[in-house]
Amino acid sequence: MPIILLIIALVALKYFEVWKFAELSWWWITGTMGVAFLWFEFLEPMLGLDKRKAHNVDEQRRKDRVKKAFDDLKKRK
Repeated sequence: MPIILLIIALVALKYFEVWKFAELSWWWITGTMGVAFLWFEFLEPMLGLDKRKAHNVDEQRRKDRVKKAFDDLKKRK
């Protein structure tokens, strides 16, 4: 996600010609977009980072469900 924010910032700074970014070549921005594409399409799945994020979400959902079930059980007693 930080690389996406960097790309957005670079595009905005280049477009509005802020400071030294006005002289920055569009190739740097396009290159950064290429790196982001390679990261999200190839490297992240290869390293299993996308599965880890999904697993963490599922784990949190399971913990919340168990906590709710025990809270409901306590309320019944």
